[in-house]
Amino acid sequence: MTAAGPILELLNGFRAAKFLMAASELGVFEALAGAPANLDVLAARTGLTRRAVRICADAMVAVGLLDRDGDTYRNSPAADACLAGGTAEDLRPFVRFSDRFSYPAWTGLAAALRHGPANQIVALDPDSQRIFSEGVEALNAGPAAELAASADFGDRLLDIGGGTGSWSIAAAVAHPRLRATVFELPQVAELARRRIAEHGLAGRIDVVRGDLMTADLPTGHDHCLLANVVHCFSPADNTRLLAKVRAAVAPGARLLLVDYWTDPGHVEPAVAALMAGEFAVNSTDGDVYSLDEAREWLAGTGWRFVAHERLHGAKSVIVAEAG
Repeated sequence: MTAAGPILELLNGFRAAKFLMAASELGVFEALAGAPANLDVLAARTGLTRRAVRICADAMVAVGLLDRDGDTYRNSPAADACLAGGTAEDLRPFVRFSDRFSYPAWTGLAAALRHGPANQIVALDPDSQRIFSEGVEALNAGPAAELAASADFGDRLLDIGGGTGSWSIAAAVAHPRLRATVFELPQVAELARRRIAEHGLAGRIDVVRGDLMTADLPTGHDHCLLANVVHCFSPADNTRLLAKVRAAVAPGARLLLVDYWTDPGHVEPAVAALMAGEFAVNSTDGDVYSLDEAREWLAGTGWRFVAHERLHGAKSVIVAEAG
């Protein structure tokens, strides 16, 4: 590979990503779910012209998401598992999220790093909020399932900034005696209530509306979860938040902090370093933080560091105990 090779490969990354978003939106993967097809059949199933579906399908072959045998196309195993809508590993909501929010916002990355984000995600219309929240939930399904299978949640879990309730749902399914409270902004809380009810867990998971930075936190819980929350705030705000959570629990309570915790140089995991751009284009203060920074915040707010454990993908969990 020439010196330019790695650079050109990186520059072509956005083309591959946008083709994936388009193929998902146009229903290419669903059209091939369990039913391989030639271009004429695939065009009929998707409502596209033969030329359009050939361009899209061949691009997906090139990046490994479709397989082609002669003139017959079929989903790759990864596409069947994550893009065709037939399994619990469905990433289509995150593809929609990326297309609706991330892709447009990233065109302003340089300007955001120079001047701050042009548009912060602070108030969304109901449909946009649903797409946003469902996308975040899909991205975190793997880490949530892994945490649910491995972590101790105590008897009463407070899920602060709990989104659609997916982390509490996974924990409640894995731990039948667990009761949980999801604390979220009003516009997200309604999504959480619906999702919790869909899983038949309304009797075990409560939803309380409020702003985690300004409202009083519910009390009476022996474990607290902050999943994908600290990357939204500045170090000063995170210090205040951790102190606030500590004041809401008794000594001995456990805290689970799930995020893109990095090495001291903020470059490993590599996905975390790249996700810092996601937070930069959407938030004035959002960032990725290192394990060392988190330990410093914890020590200054009444928490004792207990452990740091890797989860699915680039996420990991810090476990702390209230002193």
